[in-house]
Amino acid sequence: MSKNVDTICVQGGYQPGNGESRTPPIIQATTFKYKSSEQMSRLFDLSESGYFYTRLQNPTNDTIAAKICEMEGGAAAMLTSSGQAANFFALFNICNNGDHIVASSAIYGGTFNLINVTMRKMGIECTFVSPDCTEEELEAAFQPNTKAVFGESISNPALIVLDFEKFANAAHRHGVPLIVDNTFPTPVNCRPFQYGVDIVTHATTKYMDGHGSCVGGAIVDSGNFDWMAHAEKFPGLTTPDDSYHGVTYAKDFGKAAYITKATAQLMRDFGSTPAPINSWIMGMHLESLGVRMERHCANALKVVQWLSADPRISWVSFPGLEEDKYHALAEKYMPNGTCGVISFGVPGGREKVSAFLDHLKMVSIATHVADARSCTLYPAGTTHRQLTEEQLIEAGVGIDLVRLSCGIENADDIIADLKQAMARCSDSREPRDHTVTVGPATGNDPVAGPTISDSRTAPIPRKSSPLSYAAAGIG
Repeated sequence: MSKNVDTICVQGGYQPGNGESRTPPIIQATTFKYKSSEQMSRLFDLSESGYFYTRLQNPTNDTIAAKICEMEGGAAAMLTSSGQAANFFALFNICNNGDHIVASSAIYGGTFNLINVTMRKMGIECTFVSPDCTEEELEAAFQPNTKAVFGESISNPALIVLDFEKFANAAHRHGVPLIVDNTFPTPVNCRPFQYGVDIVTHATTKYMDGHGSCVGGAIVDSGNFDWMAHAEKFPGLTTPDDSYHGVTYAKDFGKAAYITKATAQLMRDFGSTPAPINSWIMGMHLESLGVRMERHCANALKVVQWLSADPRISWVSFPGLEEDKYHALAEKYMPNGTCGVISFGVPGGREKVSAFLDHLKMVSIATHVADARSCTLYPAGTTHRQLTEEQLIEAGVGIDLVRLSCGIENADDIIADLKQAMARCSDSREPRDHTVTVGPATGNDPVAGPTISDSRTAPIPRKSSPLSYAAAGIG
């Protein structure tokens, strides 16, 4: 198979035999027939491979998982019912009551709540660190019971690029894996395993599906982390599992140990499996991911350049922009592009921002991102509507923040829609002198940015430092 990811998008995961369907078949079934009860027993003991109940595994799901695994360059993969389920499984597979996680503070709000609220109820603690933290600050976050480090390759909606090597080196010094959510850049633009990341997750709902049709998630294991070398930290992988007659995953399944355990234990008990038809649809959409990502990135760059030159916009955030704070990291880890998502500021308060969005015609207001169709969201007026302005600042979601996901339409049409909407909600279309404040960090926002004072009529691109959706879990 080709080493080029865009070819793998089309050809990976499924190789039909003579006379077989050129596209993967849909096995829309819950159960599978066997002639021998002894064989069924061996399946339940994990001593023989095969399918017996779709809650655990299904041939269609596994075919698409194999494609994603090949795209990421991993050793084993599984699909889940959502990206949220993928992140939960990825962490809970190696964390127990009394354990600890180190996580970047710049992560999707649903994941933040999962780790900070729900997993704390399970007795799993977390220390959040700024993605911009020093190596010393990162080192200080670890505890003797730390079992994993978690972050996002490009954070949602702050668009902060994670320094993989810094976080991977710290994780490995402490004998734990680095888990990264790679949803925004996808493996087309970013392959974290090349930079020391051990496990990758995806919300396949986003770019992988790309058409707003299927909720789903994926977990891919690089197969590089040596569980037996740190056996005392991960007894669930390195000691016998009594629920499967003494199977020791790390010994019996090699590089597939982590995914096998997640399937055999977590999928068995939680049942967060995708419907085969959803996996099949997403798999079909994966074939165009390479060409779609190229267009998403090109459109976003063109749009952000227009936004940066408009005096009615107070700041822009897009790591593909040369002036962006995270451009150097993006060039290092994502040289072919980042994603199609932009964050920018519309000054004037809630009413001004809402009026701007309400005047959009082609760009949809939607609780979604990373779609073929351009869409936008005003977090302070929707997902974070219940918060005060002070709480919004603490959550890293400014009162002026607009998230725009550039689709694959013609970029000029996206800009034209933004332009007419801005014109209709603006008091004046004339450039004006203005001062923009980008930092400092407050509350839960550890990322401090510079203060930019610009009295020129042609404003420079600006970088803000909004962090995660710390109080919401949708979109």
